[in-house]
Amino acid sequence: MTQLLAIYDMDKTITHAPTWTPFLIHTTRTGGAPWRLALVPVAALAAAGYLAKLMSRGRLKHIMQRMMLGKTLTPAQERRAAEAFADRVMRNGVFAAALRQIEADRAAGYRLVMATASYRFYVESIAERLGFDAVIGTESLRDANGHLLAGIDGENCYGPAKLAMIERWMAREGIARHDAHVRFYSDHVSDAPTFAWADEPFAVNAHGPLRLLAKAKGWPMPDWER
Repeated sequence: MTQLLAIYDMDKTITHAPTWTPFLIHTTRTGGAPWRLALVPVAALAAAGYLAKLMSRGRLKHIMQRMMLGKTLTPAQERRAAEAFADRVMRNGVFAAALRQIEADRAAGYRLVMATASYRFYVESIAERLGFDAVIGTESLRDANGHLLAGIDGENCYGPAKLAMIERWMAREGIARHDAHVRFYSDHVSDAPTFAWADEPFAVNAHGPLRLLAKAKGWPMPDWER
């Protein structure tokens, strides 16, 4: 029996805006350490360093989390932060057209999978509210007590690594590629490997390089920003 998979990127595909920096600011403001907001300009300098190719995306994430959230978060703090931010995102941060497509895929029998470069520890709360069945995301380092650390465990779920992580998830789930029909939705050209691998690639809210690639490949380009 064919397995139907609908795999969605999250930031700027489902959500109006990227979520990592808003998550950090929201958690800093509401989590008892608002003084850390004074470090936002320093975080902006780190982001400029990434744009100048002086550091990797993973290193940028590490620096930003360490500055804004501190050395560790307990499981309880982590859970509260993720739940509170997910509630905020769901209030006004999701494209209405994305909600309609998610519901249409669910009604058609697709298993809903979110595959995102954002950290899984907070994405899962958003995905749960959207009715997703599984989340593939960037994993976080933890100490011996399960406290969240500022660092990536494994690969940043981005570019070719995202496709590799999807394939590993499918292997764990016992889903053979030849037995699956895959829809894939993303807004960013970095997901070109997964677009090419999918049976039905959708270049959602495509801009710049992705629009050019999608036109060349004949991929649909739904606009969920309307």
